[in-house]
Amino acid sequence: MFQLSGDTSALSKAAQYEELVAQARALLADETDRIANAANFSALVYHSLQDLNWAGFYFYDGTELVVGPFQGKPACVRIGLGKGVCGTAAQTRRTQVVRDVHAFAGHIACDSASQSEIVVPLIAGDGTLIGVWDVDSPVMARFDGEDAAGMEALCRVFVELGWTQP
Repeated sequence: MFQLSGDTSALSKAAQYEELVAQARALLADETDRIANAANFSALVYHSLQDLNWAGFYFYDGTELVVGPFQGKPACVRIGLGKGVCGTAAQTRRTQVVRDVHAFAGHIACDSASQSEIVVPLIAGDGTLIGVWDVDSPVMARFDGEDAAGMEALCRVFVELGWTQP
């Protein structure tokens, strides 16, 4: 049975992400249900990292992004490709690190408390767009390159174990 490790806030940012990657691997290793995995992954990240007000998934349905399991306040349900930070990450297939969401042209404000955001595209092994992993913070400039590397590592675990298992 998976058990969340203790407080990791005293660790360096890189070490926090290494610990989270290990925890995500353990959490997703024996479960094949994609929705259950996405729900637990969201809870793991939301409750492990400081200064977050939303963490969750938008899955691509072939036309647009549709909200999936998340932690935080109710969210926008549908986001078009190229719209907002999530739609931009999905369309460009590049991680978006936004230090100030108010300076991002076309930002979609689902929660007015959000000040910064990071969005990682989720790409299957065959190149298919699965969706995006979206994390918001009420703190300006909360996310940086270390967060991008850490979130991308976490998302590789989700795609490998949480999404592609039969």
